[in-house]
Amino acid sequence: VIRLAVFGNPVARSLSPAIHRAFAQQCGLNVDYRAIEATSETFTAQVTSLARQGGRGCNITAPFKHDAWQLSQQSSESAKRARAANTLVFEATGTWFADSTDGMGLVNDLEASACTPLAGSRICLLGAGGAAASVVAALLDRRPEKLVIANRSLDRAEALACSHSDLGPVTALAPVDLVNEPPFDLLINATSLGHRGQAPDLSADWLNPDGLCYDMNYGAAALP
Repeated sequence: VIRLAVFGNPVARSLSPAIHRAFAQQCGLNVDYRAIEATSETFTAQVTSLARQGGRGCNITAPFKHDAWQLSQQSSESAKRARAANTLVFEATGTWFADSTDGMGLVNDLEASACTPLAGSRICLLGAGGAAASVVAALLDRRPEKLVIANRSLDRAEALACSHSDLGPVTALAPVDLVNEPPFDLLINATSLGHRGQAPDLSADWLNPDGLCYDMNYGAAALP
């Protein structure tokens, strides 16, 4: 049995167990994949317990992506830049390897499902937490005209932009200053406000008439 799990809070609505069950059936694998709710006090112990009990790895969702990266001994370039991970692999040597696949998933969905070309586009990313950090490198890899990270805590947005500045044209702004920017082709909500029943305070002036809004949340967190 391949023992896997996803950790988060809240985690009950996660689609990961259903997705992995379908994947396991299609590939003829015997997979035990569980959703485990953690807290800031229990997260490290719960992940360690899974590894010690023979688990092969786990996925991480909000709010533990930064913690997961900190726990790892090795990590991919995308996880290092994001300082966050949504995947941990428990190596046979005892080493934990951290990776971030969120960016690749987002870009693939935008280009394949939403038919949205990213090259040469103007993109605004709302939020500067783990979800936002995990997709900046992948967005810049598609060579947009400009990527603006907008966050209420401007210092966090500036730090995130600075850590990716060598990859492309990225800058940071407070949301109130977006009114001074030309309209965007793509607006991405990477905030966690939906988990508290809230939504970002958006302005129609921020978006081109044929622009796209994309919410990285799903389920109940996407309803607001």
